[in-house]
Amino acid sequence: MIFRRALIRLTVTYTLVQLVLFGLFAIGIYVFVTGTFDFDVPELAGEAFIASAEQGFALLRSGLIVGYLVLVVLIPASSYLMARGALAPVRRSYELQQRFVDGASHEFRSPLSVIQGELELALSRSRTPAQYRAAIATALDGAEGLTRLTNDLLLLTRETNDELVATFTPVSLNALAHKVVQSNASAARMSVVETRAVMVKGSTELLTRALANLIDNAVKFTAESGHIDITVSAVGRSAQILVADNGLGMTEAECARAFDRFWRAQDARTTPGFGLGLALVQQIVTAHHGKVSIASVPGSGTTVTLTLPEYLP
Repeated sequence: MIFRRALIRLTVTYTLVQLVLFGLFAIGIYVFVTGTFDFDVPELAGEAFIASAEQGFALLRSGLIVGYLVLVVLIPASSYLMARGALAPVRRSYELQQRFVDGASHEFRSPLSVIQGELELALSRSRTPAQYRAAIATALDGAEGLTRLTNDLLLLTRETNDELVATFTPVSLNALAHKVVQSNASAARMSVVETRAVMVKGSTELLTRALANLIDNAVKFTAESGHIDITVSAVGRSAQILVADNGLGMTEAECARAFDRFWRAQDARTTPGFGLGLALVQQIVTAHHGKVSIASVPGSGTTVTLTLPEYLP
């Protein structure tokens, strides 16, 4: 809405400025031609020459008017294109900023909850120095992870991913999968299947968030008696992580919109969330030169596949 109003105002401004300039230019041409014409010569040449000169002035006047009317039609279109071009960098910057805010608000909740929980637990009653140190160490780990996540999210919202790629390090998908599963409260309902050791090059924090988001979604939409399988494998030169559940599932139309920001399926409206988890997963995977796909059958479950370039040391 903000950019639409700005686009309209800028288009109107460009149109008025150009029409005024072209109008002054046309008037200037007509005044120059008629003002520099020597009327003494036509008087000596006779009335026929005067009539011819006046006809020429009339044609010039008509041509300038018609040309101006054509510009009245064409200039708004050109002004609109100019306004769009001028606002494009501003809009891109705004979208990147909004993307960071949305991603940060979605992803900061878990680390902040851990930090808050540990500190509240430490202050709930008197504890031994060892227990205080353990609580502080856990909170510190959460704060450090939050700092890394903030930096990665900021890099993720850059115009290019060159700076983010420069921070990539070798990451074991096997270790990553086990770490995310073990840290989940519903770990008892999950199993990790490994075909072999698989490495990728990327950001540990961002890949952890991507996998955690997929597992959180699977937990939300799978019954307590259901099961979630995380499979780590490699196909050709690509590494893959599959998160499969036997939960609610989605229709084909819902799968097509699953990665849209803020979109939520009808059955998910009553479940806590903002509709940003899968959108951020796709953004993270794209930044790692990979792709994410989703397959689902209503009532039978959903399988999400992350495909990344395999790193071979």
